[in-house]
Amino acid sequence: MTVGDWILLDEQHRFLRLLERRSLFRRKAPGSKVDEQFIAANVDTVFIVCSLNDDFNLSRIERYLTLVNEAQAEAVIVLTKSDLCDDADPKRQQVQELDPFLLIETVNALESSTLQGLRSWCGKGQTIAFMGSSGVGKSTLVNSLMNNHVQVTGAIREDDSKGRHTTTSRSIHKMPEGGLLLDTPGMREIQLTASEVGLAETFSDVELLVEQCRFGDCQHTNEPGCAIRTALENDAIDARRVDNYFKLMREQARNSASLAERRSNDKQLGKFYRSVQSESRNRKKGY
Repeated sequence: MTVGDWILLDEQHRFLRLLERRSLFRRKAPGSKVDEQFIAANVDTVFIVCSLNDDFNLSRIERYLTLVNEAQAEAVIVLTKSDLCDDADPKRQQVQELDPFLLIETVNALESSTLQGLRSWCGKGQTIAFMGSSGVGKSTLVNSLMNNHVQVTGAIREDDSKGRHTTTSRSIHKMPEGGLLLDTPGMREIQLTASEVGLAETFSDVELLVEQCRFGDCQHTNEPGCAIRTALENDAIDARRVDNYFKLMREQARNSASLAERRSNDKQLGKFYRSVQSESRNRKKGY
C-alpha cells in the first residue's frame, strides 16, 4: 500500500481489503537496480512544481509529466518564485510550447492572490499531490494553500539555487476548500519504469514523427526518409526535446526489462521453494 490508498474495515476496525485505485504513481526505487516504488494512489490532480530560478528545467518537467500521464491523472505546471525572476513570461512560454493544452500557473507562494487559480482544483471530492525537486518552494506553497504551517520551509544555496529536503515523509491533509492534499518529499532520483502510455501522451509530437519515418526500425541517425532528422534540420522540433524523449524511452525500457526479469526469477524461485516443501512433507509421510 501507499499514501492515498483507501481500505475497507469491518465493524471491529480490522482490515478487509484494499479498495480499487483510480490512479497509481510509481517509479524505480532509488538506488535499486530492479525494485519498483509506489509514490501515491488515487490522486486526481498533480501540481508539478518548478522554480523560475536556476532550477528551471524543461527536461525535468517532461519527466514528471510522463509520470503523471502514465497514472492518468491531470497535470498542472506550477512555476514558483515569480517575484525572483525577470523573465517569467518567456519561461512560461517555453513550458507552454511543450503542449499547447498544458495547464500552467505562475505564482509567488507568499502572495495568496496568485494562488486563486490553484484553489479551483482543491474542492471537495478532489485529491491533489505535489511533485517537484527540493528547493522549488513546494513546502511554502503547501503552507499557503493550507492557510497554516503544515510543512517546515528551508533556505536554498545561493551558488546553485538548490534546496535541502524539508519534507521528509509523505503526508495527507484536509484542505480549506474540502479537498485532500497529498504532500511528497522532493525527489532527487525519479527514474521511470513501464511508461509507454505516459511517454506517448507527453511526447505526442515526437511519436507522430516517428510514425512517419520510412522504415519501422529507423534509428533516426543516417537512414533515408527519417522524419525526425527532417524535422530537426528544418527547426520544426527542439533537439533537446527529441533527445529527452529517446533518453526516457531507453530508461523505461531498461528498467521495465529488469523488473520483468526480477518478477520472473521470483516466480521461478517460488515454484522451487514450493516443490522443496512438498517433497519434504512427502518424505515425512513416508511417500
